[in-house]
Amino acid sequence: MEPAATTAQVPKKRGRKPKPKEDQQQQQQQQQQSAGARMKEGRKAQQPSIDDKYTQWKSLVPVLYDWLANHNLTDGSVPNTLVIANCDVVKSRVAAAEHISQFNEEARSPFVKKYKTIIHPGEVNRIRELPQNSKIVATHTDSPDVLIWDVEAQPNRHAVLGATNSRPDLILTGHQDNAEFALAMCPTDPYVLSGGKDKLVVLWSIQDHITSSASDSATKSPGSGGSIIKKTGDGSDKATDGPSVGPRGIYQGHEDTVEDVAFCPSSAQEFCSVGDDSCLILWDARAGTSPAIKVERAHNADLHCVDWNPQDDNLILTGSADTSVCMFDRRNLTSNGVGLPVYKFEGHKAAVLCVQWSPDKASVFGSSAEDGLLNIWDYEKVGKKTERPTRAPSSPAGLFFQHAGHRDKVVDFHWNASDPWTVVSVSDDCDTTGGGGTLQIWRMSDLIYRPEDEVLAELEKFKSHVVSCASKP
Repeated sequence: MEPAATTAQVPKKRGRKPKPKEDQQQQQQQQQQSAGARMKEGRKAQQPSIDDKYTQWKSLVPVLYDWLANHNLTDGSVPNTLVIANCDVVKSRVAAAEHISQFNEEARSPFVKKYKTIIHPGEVNRIRELPQNSKIVATHTDSPDVLIWDVEAQPNRHAVLGATNSRPDLILTGHQDNAEFALAMCPTDPYVLSGGKDKLVVLWSIQDHITSSASDSATKSPGSGGSIIKKTGDGSDKATDGPSVGPRGIYQGHEDTVEDVAFCPSSAQEFCSVGDDSCLILWDARAGTSPAIKVERAHNADLHCVDWNPQDDNLILTGSADTSVCMFDRRNLTSNGVGLPVYKFEGHKAAVLCVQWSPDKASVFGSSAEDGLLNIWDYEKVGKKTERPTRAPSSPAGLFFQHAGHRDKVVDFHWNASDPWTVVSVSDDCDTTGGGGTLQIWRMSDLIYRPEDEVLAELEKFKSHVVSCASKP
C-alpha cells in the first residue's frame, strides 16, 4: 500500500451575484420553461435520472478503474473544519474488481484515515499546499485574508458545535474585499498568490516568517519536520491575534472579481489570473504592477479557472462559464486584442470550475464542471486518426476519459504527483443528496491511456481465456 496525503474540505457553491442582463435572461428562461412544462413532462419520464446515470456508471467501475475510493464528507451539522487525512492507495493491478465496485456512497471510506482536525474560522472555499513543505497549507474563506496553517504544529480539535476556532499560524493581509477562490502556491519559492472581489491580484512571501532552523528543513524532502512559521502571540483562539504579513505586491488590471490565479512553474515573479471580466492577464513582478499581457476576451463569459503547464511553460489552460476549456500559447495570445487559443475543448454541458495539467504527461489535463463530470483530455489526440469515430461519433476531440462518479458539481480536483494517473476529486452534493460533499480518489485502468498497440499485444495473451469465458452459458 502506498500512502497519499489528502486534504479534505466541505465544498461550497460559487457565490456570484448575477449581472442585471443575466437576471433578465433567467426570467425569460423561467417563462419559457413554465410555458413548455406540460410538453416536457412526458419526455422527462423517458430521460434517465441522475440516479440512473450514476447506477450505470457504478456498474462499469470494475472495467474503467484500477482503483477507486469513495468518501462522504460532512454535511454542515458540525463546525467548518479543515481535515487532514492519509489515504492508502492500492498499487496498480492489485485492487479487486469486486471491492472497488461495492463501495457505499453514503459512508466514509476505510482507506481514508483522518489524521487531524482543525476548526476553521469560516467556510473553507479553497485549499492549496506549499510545494516546499507539504505541512504548510493556505486557505481561502469568506474574508479578505488568506490563512496559513502549519498542520503538523496545529493541535488536533474535536469538531463539535460551539467549538472555538483554531488559530492560524499566519494571516496574509492586503485584499480590500473578500477573496474566496483565487489561490495559488509558488512551485519554486514560498510565495502565495491570491485574487478577490476587489479585482486585485495580491502576492506575498512568507520568507520573513521562516525560522533559520526550519528554513533548512524546508529544503529537505516534502513533509520534513519542523514548523516554518515563527510563533508569536499568546496562543489565543482568536484568528485576529495571529501574526500577519503584508503583500510584496498588489496588481491592478481586472475589471471584475478575480476567480483564479496560477504561478509560472519556472518563476516566482511571473504569474497569471482570470476573472469575471472574461480576461486572462499575465503579470511580471519585475516589470511593475500593471499587466504584462492582457487578453481582453479569452472566453465569451466569466472565467473560473486557470492552470500553467508545469512541463511546458508556454501553455496555459482556462475554463469558463461558457462550458469550454481553452489552451493558450503565451507566445501568441491574442489577435486584435481578442483571445486566440491554440484549441478550444468543448465537452462539458455546464460551467467549468477547475482545470489542471497532469504531472505525468505534458499533453494531458483534466477539467471539472457543474455538470458533475471530470473530463480527461490529451491535446496530442486532437486532429489525429487514432480516435475511432465508429465507436464514439459524438466524442469531443481530445477527450479520452470521463469520470462520472459524482452526482453534482465537481468543485475541485488534483492529480497525485506521487502516484501516476491517480486523481482526487471533490463534489458539492447538497442539491441532489441533501448531504454534504463527496471525496473520491481514483485511478483509471492503464488500458485506457497506454498506446493502443501495446494494449492489444497484452490483451492478445488473454484472448483464449476471454473466448472460453464468453462461450460458457
